Amino acid sequence: MQFLQQLINGVSLGAIYALIALGYTMIYGVLRFINFAHGDVFMVGSYVGYFAATSWVAHFFPVGSLPSTILVFLISMALCAALGATIEFLAYRPLRSRPKLTVLITAIGVSLFLEYTGQLVFSANPRGFPAIISNRPIIHTASITIDTVELVVISLSLVLMLLLRLIVMRTKIGTAMRAVSFNQQAASLMGINISKVITFTFIIGSALAGAGGVLYGTEYPSIEPLMGILPGLKAFVAAVLGGIGNIPGAALGGLIIGLVETFVSGTAASTYRDAIAFAILIAILVFRPSGLLGKREIEKV
Repeated sequence: MQFLQQLINGVSLGAIYALIALGYTMIYGVLRFINFAHGDVFMVGSYVGYFAATSWVAHFFPVGSLPSTILVFLISMALCAALGATIEFLAYRPLRSRPKLTVLITAIGVSLFLEYTGQLVFSANPRGFPAIISNRPIIHTASITIDTVELVVISLSLVLMLLLRLIVMRTKIGTAMRAVSFNQQAASLMGINISKVITFTFIIGSALAGAGGVLYGTEYPSIEPLMGILPGLKAFVAAVLGGIGNIPGAALGGLIIGLVETFVSGTAASTYRDAIAFAILIAILVFRPSGLLGKREIEKV
């Protein structure tokens, strides 16, 4: 009986990890570096959702109403998309021709900047996230309970991932993204605007992180400026597990990490729920560095 409930909880948590992991894997696929500031964009998304629900949107619609909820998500995704584009333009674009280690150190610096600026602006005290979704049981039996929040988290995450898949596979900019990911120099010679593609990648990845931040705040209603560290790292593990640079792999990796963490939490080893993700990271790097859906690549030395 408990298995089914833990399964639903794990899928709900894994869906949020998957949304964050997609940003990591998209940016790596195009630029071949890990944007460690991505988890903090997720944190900003939670705070934007908080202020949108309690101040900006609340003047026009009651908290918990459908128009209010839609606007909260749209505002959070839009502002996070703008933040992602700004980070790329100010921090990463000037270093595009520099060694990858330089960009990696810069990403860590941007992450710390967002975290401690968040503490300065929002204060370090946790805030209770408003109930933007009216939570009530939809399915309630002796073995399982599925409420409105879990259903929205799972269904909205699935819709966003399918929409991303549609953009990448069926649009002109998506074709350009795949071309840049395959061979940036050849794509440039074919007339593709590399800067435009990279900026668009940051916009899409950051918008998904913003949606993930609102969903996380709805599912676990307490937010603070350092909240992006652990979910961000676990989402990075999910991206590596699925195959860094592989979009379906990021979704699969997020689902697996969410399920494993949830099932571990329900056992006597619950104190190791955060450590299990990093144990998975070590195992995947040792036994299958390319990830579950990744392909082996031959690099010239």
